[in-house]
Amino acid sequence: MALVRVKSLTRLFDVSKPLLNRILERRGKAYLTAVSDVDFEVKERSTYALVGESGSGKSTIGRMLVGLLTPTEGTVEIEGVDLANETDAAKVDAIRSDIQMIFQDPFASLNPRWRVRDIIAEPVAARGGDTAGLAERLLEQVGLSVLDAGKFPHEFSGGQRQRICIARALASEPRLIVCDEPTSALDVSVQAQVLNLMSDLKDDFGLTYVLISHDLTVVRHMADRIGVLYLGRLVEEADPQSLFEDPKHPYTQMLLEAAPRMDGFGREIQPPEGEIPDPINPPPGCAFHPRCPIAQDVCTRERPRMRELGAARVACHLAE
Repeated sequence: MALVRVKSLTRLFDVSKPLLNRILERRGKAYLTAVSDVDFEVKERSTYALVGESGSGKSTIGRMLVGLLTPTEGTVEIEGVDLANETDAAKVDAIRSDIQMIFQDPFASLNPRWRVRDIIAEPVAARGGDTAGLAERLLEQVGLSVLDAGKFPHEFSGGQRQRICIARALASEPRLIVCDEPTSALDVSVQAQVLNLMSDLKDDFGLTYVLISHDLTVVRHMADRIGVLYLGRLVEEADPQSLFEDPKHPYTQMLLEAAPRMDGFGREIQPPEGEIPDPINPPPGCAFHPRCPIAQDVCTRERPRMRELGAARVACHLAE
């Protein structure tokens, strides 16, 4: 059963100059296309990963999933409810209580003036719930001490702060947690601890994760399904084994070739050609065609649609 359904999701940002500058320069408004016509589903109690280069739209999609941003076009359905267009406020409020987010920088997402007890209990206290002993109980579940509840965020290390963020996310007993680069600010040994903790909590609480990451090793370890984004477009989707052993899209192949490997000492890699196109003025047809080694005329004219190919979904005219 799909807990999350994303259909034709698009998000534009107005990056125009001030009105007077546009009048003097005789220019119209400028829009940055952060996400363009994305479709995917996330099954309940699974982990769906979004990967891609910086600026590919991963975090924008994550923010639209939790309601921090409104889609320009398309829908985000959680438990069958379209959060952006649903008119029943009570129904939207009930769904929002089932969603939480873990941010990339744990220190920036914690109130430095609040004690950890208040930070963790905030999602429940905001809804008038019982917070007695809640923080202490959750701190033990994420591997910290009950004595830490009276401390402030600056008294912890980076890994401990991320555990506090995970405890806060669990406080309201959510069904869906969007994890935006949850380990990128941590060193490697702490990354492994946090990822193992997240895996254990997923089994214990029946959680569903949407994992946003640029680290392919993390994605391969955690995900049940992987979506590859390029310039705001979903170009390939598959299970980890299929994606890593038989990537269909040229961009996915490029990403995997560039990733470090234990057996890759001394190997020579052809560096990617070209630059990422300007998202304010994306190229026609396939967005990857200026850098694609197998691009043909059809790639410059027609945007490829997502289609089934073996165990994957791929948006490429020449994937075969």
